[in-house]
Amino acid sequence: MSKPIYRDPVQDGAADPTVIRNVETGAWWLFYTNRQPAAEGGKRWIHGSPIGIAISKDDGASWRYHGTVRGLDAPGDPVRNTHWAPEIIHDGALYHMYLTYISGVPDSTLAQHPRSIVHFTSLDLETWTRIGPITLSSNRVIDACVFACPDKLWRMWYKDEADGDSTWVATSPDLYAWTVVERVIPGKPHATPHEGPNVFYLLGWYWMVVDEWHGQAVYRSPDTLSWERRGIFGNEPGSEPDDLRYVRHVDVEVVADYAVCYYFTHPEWDETSQSAGPQSVDARKTAIHHAILRVVNDDLQFQRDVDPKLPLLTEKSAFQSVRTTGSKGHR
Repeated sequence: MSKPIYRDPVQDGAADPTVIRNVETGAWWLFYTNRQPAAEGGKRWIHGSPIGIAISKDDGASWRYHGTVRGLDAPGDPVRNTHWAPEIIHDGALYHMYLTYISGVPDSTLAQHPRSIVHFTSLDLETWTRIGPITLSSNRVIDACVFACPDKLWRMWYKDEADGDSTWVATSPDLYAWTVVERVIPGKPHATPHEGPNVFYLLGWYWMVVDEWHGQAVYRSPDTLSWERRGIFGNEPGSEPDDLRYVRHVDVEVVADYAVCYYFTHPEWDETSQSAGPQSVDARKTAIHHAILRVVNDDLQFQRDVDPKLPLLTEKSAFQSVRTTGSKGHR
């Protein structure tokens, strides 16, 4: 089975999932871009989006809507702005959010609409303090992924739209001061454009997956510094009628000797024949699913057909095994 585990009950546009455990309560929190499928006018349906929240108190077996995150808009900006793809980690004392932010509700994705990655902190996942935008390789950067690396530095991988939709990396000793290092995975015209990098450690390797819009490209590294491409997953349909589409923008949580992969799809969009993007309200609606990732013969194996009611975020689930370290940089 590969049915959705969650759909937003208000707009039905849940996308770009990220999952984190609340260290105080033990519940799991799902944050997501809350797209607006019914919005009229150009690309407004992917803009003007708040960040939605769902909570699971049973290790991912069920999720309950918990509203949207407040207080993320920049001082002086319009009443409604665009929030995308939050990355949320815990450093042992604070939660840190790295949010893709666009001022206002643009009706296009053209270059005159800058994108930035903005840093916030929180003690409880509910109330967020704005630290401010991070200076990176251009003014069109989105989709941060932050990970605690073996050389004691934090690394942020992100998409630079101004550089052919490539993946870049910056480093930080403290999660506040960031230094841009280099392009890690090229985009167009020399390689496939992509977005949504996600990095995690599983069974002896660091893994990065990036969304190529026809599945997730997989890269492997011994040290988070050099990356080798190792194939693609999520380009083949699942077994259920509402999980036949490409796997998009994943988040990965390592549990034991397996990891849980969260992703979203457009269940009603025939994406293989409609290259212009989803045009109807139904085609724009999205659903979040979970899957299992395992390492088999030093490569990443994707198991898409998984019961949506399994409590995968615990070793007491049907997939019992020994814990490994390094889950998505959550210390």
